[in-house]
Amino acid sequence: MLVHTEHLTKRYGSFTALDGCSLSVPEGEIFGLLGPNGAGKTTLLRLLLGYITPTSGTASVAGFDCVRHSLEVRARTAYLPGEARLFRRMDGHQVLDFFASLRPGCRREVAAGVARRLDLDCSRQVARMSTGMRQKLALAVVLAMETPLVILDEPTANLDPTARAEVLELVTEARAAGRTVIFSSHVLSEVEDTCDNVAIVRAGRVVHEQSLEHLRRCHRIRAQLNGPLGPIPAALAASVVIVEQREGTVVMEAGDSLAPLLGWLATLPLEEMRIEPVGLAAVYDRFHRAG
Repeated sequence: MLVHTEHLTKRYGSFTALDGCSLSVPEGEIFGLLGPNGAGKTTLLRLLLGYITPTSGTASVAGFDCVRHSLEVRARTAYLPGEARLFRRMDGHQVLDFFASLRPGCRREVAAGVARRLDLDCSRQVARMSTGMRQKLALAVVLAMETPLVILDEPTANLDPTARAEVLELVTEARAAGRTVIFSSHVLSEVEDTCDNVAIVRAGRVVHEQSLEHLRRCHRIRAQLNGPLGPIPAALAASVVIVEQREGTVVMEAGDSLAPLLGWLATLPLEEMRIEPVGLAAVYDRFHRAG
């Protein structure tokens, strides 16, 4: 595992920002972090980078402890914070030059190429750039760094739809090149379309981990019946869950291939049936509202 945490906890007095977080992120995947503001996502990212010290628990990146070997961790990580701050008196070209000279592995030509793909005018002074333009400039710097781990905290905030789509394409290209990306976002559709796995964080705790490949095989069936449902066949019991049942209506979720399920559904006294993907929004809503 490229990134691993074990019972990672951060407290500020009586307030617990992160509580017993245990996660593993393998090499070469895009790992999504979901959760409302204040859930603990940014605290987790700052603990991984060694910017803050955990109250208890451990974290490692590429085998290096995030507290004892924080310099080695940061040398292997490109990080886009949620609020990137750039030199306001420089223009875009000067910012790219500065970071290319400062950070080994930050290739100036790659950064310029990312800026062009994001349709960024680098001749403009940073102080005269919009928030979205400054976000594009920060992304150009971060995505030009040749590191095994890329951490992106709300990378598409303040971007227009075209730029958002380009950023997601750049993220998938980073994965194709063998890099690992931790992608924190509030936009469920971006996470669902891009990530391999996702963790949902609420009130400082990881409340659910979800494989997106498995989720794409999950379906919700809403059926109107003119007779009794009857028991779920034993062969389907492990993959079918009754979510809601009231007079004449049943809602169920299937977590595997639909083919065997359809054979059973055909034997039911159906009046009407609708099958749709479960989707990440339904999973997020379920765990966000829990407790």
